[in-house]
Amino acid sequence: MISQAVQAFINAAISIANSTRPDKVVQLADKIRTADPRIVSSQSLGWGTGAKSKQLVDELVEAWISSGVSAEEAAGILIGTGGMYAHSAETQSVELVWTGPSSRLVPTRKTEQVLLQVIRGAKKELFLTSFVAYKAPSLIDALQAAIERGVEVSILLESSEGHGGGVSIDSIGKMSDALPGARVLHWQKKGDKFAGGKVHAKVAVADGRECFLSSANLTGHAMERNMEAGLLVVGGAIPISIHEHLKDLVRTEIVQAVGGR
Repeated sequence: MISQAVQAFINAAISIANSTRPDKVVQLADKIRTADPRIVSSQSLGWGTGAKSKQLVDELVEAWISSGVSAEEAAGILIGTGGMYAHSAETQSVELVWTGPSSRLVPTRKTEQVLLQVIRGAKKELFLTSFVAYKAPSLIDALQAAIERGVEVSILLESSEGHGGGVSIDSIGKMSDALPGARVLHWQKKGDKFAGGKVHAKVAVADGRECFLSSANLTGHAMERNMEAGLLVVGGAIPISIHEHLKDLVRTEIVQAVGGR
């Protein structure tokens, strides 16, 4: 088991790797490798010119002195951590998505823009989930275009109160009518464990490659007026895991295609 002191050093290395170019991390590791932990400091290492960089190195040095890790081991941890973050940056990106009042500090894209990107980027499979869906013509048009280019479109929605669900609007009926080529799904087999549970997830995932997680339902207000927040994840393991999870809910008939509507 890793000691708390060693974990503190690893955490400090992660903080540096998360905010520093990979080549600069390697440069710091080379300096650490030849340094004496008894007298080392951010000043003696001569790495980083800004106040934030110096603070990060001071925290790293303090954790290193307490950890008992050798200079060679410390350098290896830094290089490994930096490599991990570099690989993650190359294979996965995460973007903040926001609808509602904008700040002047953080640039963001709106929910509708990102949802349309995911839908239009789908090549084989597209899976969406939402509590309700109505008055979102741009999304319906994009979904119809996806169906016409051969994408398998699956949409999981909460059932209406008239069909045993928890929402007054029959989104499932409306979606089935608007997109007869889509597979519209509902969650009816809940058992005692999930009795009264609702489809409250808001997800759009395309080909296990691009995934949008959001507070927004598939509605006009959510696209244009509500304050909604979400994350767009492109690449990496998360879109794959979410897509496989949703498809397995279908395979195991936990959620089922709607018929007779």
